[in-house]
This record gives sequence, structure tokens and C-alpha cells, in this order.
Amino acid sequence: MEAAINRGQSKSSTGAALTETDNSKRTLDELKHLVKKAGGLSTSASHLFEKKGKITFEEHENLGVDDVLDEAIEAGALDVTQDGGIVVWTEPNNTMAAAETLTEKLGLKVQTAEIVWDANEETKSPLDNTNREAIAALKHFLDQVQDHGDVSAIYANVAQGNLSDDEWEEIQDRLYS
Repeated sequence: MEAAINRGQSKSSTGAALTETDNSKRTLDELKHLVKKAGGLSTSASHLFEKKGKITFEEHENLGVDDVLDEAIEAGALDVTQDGGIVVWTEPNNTMAAAETLTEKLGLKVQTAEIVWDANEETKSPLDNTNREAIAALKHFLDQVQDHGDVSAIYANVAQGNLSDDEWEEIQDRLYS
């Protein structure tokens, strides 16, 4: 569990910083080129996201969100959702402690524990099904970024809008969530 959290914080199991790429300037230039080619602008987007701890527990036949909520809040959770397994959102610095507490108290098994960039709800842009060209361009762009060897995750501040559930799932499959 500690190794998963360390990786999420870009650290090795010993706590040393990991190098995601051997040349971050080259990678940044290549990604900026992909953005420009897709008709976008490269600007800071950190204000669109919040760094959070995300703990996903394996499915448990007898426990749901309501059964876990009180213990999770006591362990420092910000939110608890269900997506296959139970997902507990925490402050980044509380991820490990919350995972350990819930494992001990409820017998849950951690599937993943990581630090992620979660899009702020008020800044999400809804996707429009009537603009088929833009949806196709978005999918193509996400595929290109995903295929880049130095990219480990893609975060986006998009919302389903009026896309069908199937098409929304296609977009989500290309994103890290």
C-alpha cells in the first residue's frame, strides 16, 4: 500500500523522487506541439483541478457507501463514492492513514491508493453531442497524448453534457479517473 501511495506522489518505495522522463523539457515541448496541432493553447490549468488522495477498495459483498461513511469521515475522508468498489477521497497527506484505518477497522482491501488531480465541478465543460467534429477531435487528441511514451495519466475538466452513456464511457476510458 505504501508503494502505491509513494508512486502517486512521484516517489520510490524508499521515498526518493522518481524521474518520469529523462528529458522533461523535450516531453513538455512534444505535448505542447500536440495541443497546438489540435487547435488548443498551452496555459496553466492547475486552477481547474484539486490534488486529492483517492483510495479504491476492492468490492465487499456486505459493505456499501452507507456502511463505510461514518468510519471514513472519522478517518479523515472528504467524500465516499462507489464505482465498482468503494472510493474514499482524502486530503493528499492523509491518504495512507485513512487507507490503514479503514483496512483495520472494516477489513477492506485496498485496490489502489494514489494522489490524483480531481477536476473542480464548477470548472467542468459539458461535451456537446451536436458537435460531432469536436468530439472526434477530442478523442483523437486524447489518443495521441495517451500514446506518448512519457504520459502516465490524463486529467480533463470535461462533463458528460448531452453525450450518450456509451460515448461518455469512450471519453472516460481515455482519461485517468
